[in-house]
Amino acid sequence: MAHDIHLYKICYPNNALVASQLTPEEFAKHYTTGSDKYYNSKVLFAEIDPTYRHPFFPIDEALKHVKPHPDGRPKATKFIANYRVMEHIDFDALDKLYLCTAQGHILPLESQDYENHEEQGTCRIYSEISPMRMLILSDLDFAQFGKFITDPLDFKSAPAQFYTQLNLEVLDFIEYFKDNPFTNSPVGSIHPSCLRDAYYELTKYKDKHNKGLCLNSTLSTISYKLIRRGYMFASQKQMKFFAMPDIDSIEHNHYKFYRNM
Repeated sequence: MAHDIHLYKICYPNNALVASQLTPEEFAKHYTTGSDKYYNSKVLFAEIDPTYRHPFFPIDEALKHVKPHPDGRPKATKFIANYRVMEHIDFDALDKLYLCTAQGHILPLESQDYENHEEQGTCRIYSEISPMRMLILSDLDFAQFGKFITDPLDFKSAPAQFYTQLNLEVLDFIEYFKDNPFTNSPVGSIHPSCLRDAYYELTKYKDKHNKGLCLNSTLSTISYKLIRRGYMFASQKQMKFFAMPDIDSIEHNHYKFYRNM
C-alpha cells in the first residue's frame, strides 16, 4: 500500500519540522497516544506544502528515509530539524493548523485574512507558543504584538513567532479581584496579585506596552476554550492568521474535540 508523504511543522510542545507517512489524524494519535515516548497533553502542528524546500532544511535527504516498515506500517516520523525552524518557514507554505487534545482528537483550522476590530490600548494576555514561550501582558493589538515580538531591534525578539491571545477581560478581573481577594486566577500559572501588579505597572508608564507575566506560557494547562480569536504566525515580512471557530460550531462539527477541550 502506497503512503503519501506529509511535512508537518510541530509548534507545540516542541519546535520541529517532521516528515511522516501518517495523515494528520493519524499523526495526532501517534504523538499523543500511539508513541512509546510518553507525552500527555495537547499538540499543535501545521501541515506544510510537501513541495516546499529551503536550503536550511535537508528535506530531500530526509525523505529518502521515509519508507514503510518491513511489515507495511507507515513511517510515523522522520525529524528533519528542530532548531531555528520557524524562521525558515515561508508562511505561504503553511496549510491547515491542527489543534490536538491529549486524547488525540483534532480540530483543523483554515487560514483567513486577519481583520482588526480591537479597541486600541486595551490590556490583553498573549501566550507565546513557538519558539519563545512566555505569557505577556500587552496593550498592543493582535497584529501589533506580532510586529513587536519579531522586531530585530528588540532584545527579546525572535525572527518569527507563533502565538495566541487568551480570552480574558483583564480590567474586569482586576476590579473583581479587589472585592474578592481569595478568588482563583483565571490562568493557573499567574497569581491574581501578579496580574494586578503587572496591569498597574503597564498603565502607569505610557511608554511601556508589554510586561512579562510568566516565563512559560503553560499552554498544556490552558483550555482551548480560553483561546480568543485564534492563532498567528508572525514575522516582520509576513503574517498568517488561523481563526478559532466559535464554541457552538466546534461542538456541532467536532464533538470529540469539544468534549476534551
